[in-house]
This record gives sequence, C-alpha cells and structure tokens, in this order.
Amino acid sequence: MDSSVPPLPPEPRPRRRDRHGRGMRGPVAPPQVPLSVSRAESFRDLVQDSVERLERRWPQLTDVDFLVLDVPGSLEDTVPLGRALSAAKGQPAQIVVYRRPVEIRTKSRDERALLVHEVVVEQVAELLGLSPESVDPRYGQD
Repeated sequence: MDSSVPPLPPEPRPRRRDRHGRGMRGPVAPPQVPLSVSRAESFRDLVQDSVERLERRWPQLTDVDFLVLDVPGSLEDTVPLGRALSAAKGQPAQIVVYRRPVEIRTKSRDERALLVHEVVVEQVAELLGLSPESVDPRYGQD
C-alpha cells in the first residue's frame, strides 16, 4: 500500500535534562538573595539609609532631593564624592552623591557605608551652613 501522504512524525518528548545530563540551567541565585541586587541598587540603599538616619534628627531634610549619579558631569582637578546644590526658583535643594568615585575609594560594603554616610553628612552640613559634627555627632568617629 503506497500512500501519497507521508506518515506523521512522532511527537517530540519534553526535555527533562540537558544533553549532558546535568539538569536544566536556572538562575544563579534566587531573587531574594543579595546576589541579585546590582551594585547601583545596593549603593542607592546605602544613601537612603544614611538619609533616613539624618532625617530623624533634621526634619527639614524632607524637602531636599537626594540623588545618586555614577560620575560627576564636569572634569575637574579633583573628583568630588558629592555635591550640594541650594534651592533655586521652583527647584528644591539637591544633594548628589557620586557612586563610582565612592566605590573606587572603598574595598568592602562596610567601608562604603561609612564613606557614603560621611559624604551625605558633609553635603547636608554645607547645605545647612553647619559643621558636620553638629549635623551628626558621630561624624568622624567610625
């Protein structure tokens, strides 16, 4: 019996393993593990923690915008770690922390957290016209 219609190929079986038998590949770490957090997000969290710590003591900081930028926009002789910008017409005061210069100067997360807090305290002190020690009594002690 010759038929002009070829027979249907068998249904492909679902793959249960990869071709080397090691199992299907998945994510390196689940989303709730800190590995899945980028360096930029981790840095932003450090800045936010520092700001929240200072806002308890200085409620007027709720009107200040805190920004994280990768690098300063202009080329200067020294690379700033942060910058404070006073309020202008229709613009709130801003404090900018530069992520890459801070990361380059630190080796561990603990060092980074201390330096971020120092930068935020120094910029808040400049904005308020106070000394860093009066903004945060623990400034420079860690």
